[in-house]
Amino acid sequence: MTRLYTRRPVLAWALYDWANSAFATTVMAGFFPAFFQRFWSLGVDPTVSTSRLGLANGLAGFVVAALAPVLGAIADRCGRRKRFLVAWSLIGVVGTALLWFVERGEWAWAAALFVVGSIGFAAANVFYDALLLDVAAEAEFDRVSAFGYSLGYLGGGLLFALNVLMTVKPGWFGLPDAAAAVRLSFVLVAAWWLVFLLPLALQVRERPGEAGVSFAAATRLGLRELAATLRQVSRYRELALFLVAYWLYIDAVNTIIKMAVDYGVALGLPTESLLAALLMTQFVAFPAALAFGWLGDRIGARRGILAGIAVYTLATLYAFFLDSVPEFFALAAVIGLVQGGVQSLSRSFFGRLVPPGKGGEFFGFYNMMGKFATVLGPLLVAVVALTTGSSRASIASLAILFVAGGLVLLLVREPGTAAAGDAEASAREA
Repeated sequence: MTRLYTRRPVLAWALYDWANSAFATTVMAGFFPAFFQRFWSLGVDPTVSTSRLGLANGLAGFVVAALAPVLGAIADRCGRRKRFLVAWSLIGVVGTALLWFVERGEWAWAAALFVVGSIGFAAANVFYDALLLDVAAEAEFDRVSAFGYSLGYLGGGLLFALNVLMTVKPGWFGLPDAAAAVRLSFVLVAAWWLVFLLPLALQVRERPGEAGVSFAAATRLGLRELAATLRQVSRYRELALFLVAYWLYIDAVNTIIKMAVDYGVALGLPTESLLAALLMTQFVAFPAALAFGWLGDRIGARRGILAGIAVYTLATLYAFFLDSVPEFFALAAVIGLVQGGVQSLSRSFFGRLVPPGKGGEFFGFYNMMGKFATVLGPLLVAVVALTTGSSRASIASLAILFVAGGLVLLLVREPGTAAAGDAEASAREA
């Protein structure tokens, strides 16, 4: 097992999760929501700030959802998944670094740059996920996918720990105040993302695309195949059902990641405690993601995902009654135990359902469903917060998505079963 994790392509691929998780942790989940409400939206009612953040997340998700399947199809044609990953990562890096220049009260500029960074982050992940098929054999998917997520939690957590220390003790770093420390943290995230992108760019070799296909030709062919791919997805029963289930439950997962700190701020909990709880989540999630990879090997990825969904549902309902820092810490610990596992097993489970030679194209749809989920979830939170005036009601509404996703997932048969094999054969003949 150790040899698997030390293989250069596997380690280089997993280190990209280490790289971009700095954005997911410090920017998306940690500092940006709190800073957006208390610095860039200073003096605004918390429900208004929450709705603005929800709309920003929703816009970014919609753009990526629209682009993902087209980009995936193009990459499959010309074999440039790695180049696309690097290009979109650089867009995310630049958008993140520019947050340094946004002054107090300039919430619109902050939201715009956050959208740019989020689009770069999410679009690059289309190609990162597809590269799993280039660095691992099918039997290794669960462990390699979990390895990537575990390194992501560790790397993102280490940088986040430094960033939190900077905000608590800005004088130690020659900074005038916590606000300057937060803004500098965005620059550090951009640098971290850029540096640890390099191993993947240098060490991972992807399967070649079609010989002699230019980028322009691949673009035309990719767009032409988009409608055909939609028809193909519908022919693969298990794959189509899984995408629907994934869209529902990952919607709630992503919304909790992005809105948890904002929820704590809206409840009046101290920002320092919220960030400390988020930091703890990263280090709980590191071994837990690896454990879920092992669990997927033992009981099957689908059962592992269902177990995580059940925990998430109970945690979401509990969040409605939360009103103290110790309760927030307990909830963060529980979330950390299942967060990485649900994400990693979903990716590896889907990888087994993908038809040969369609990795980028079908992972484009996989990411499209995930990003459309980040349209619905944050908008749901925003609308419920504005219409009810209750942040508690908005977070509780996410339990519906977990339950619905779990019910649809129960209809998906594990790859390799006789029934699933018959369905796949029928789809290929169609």
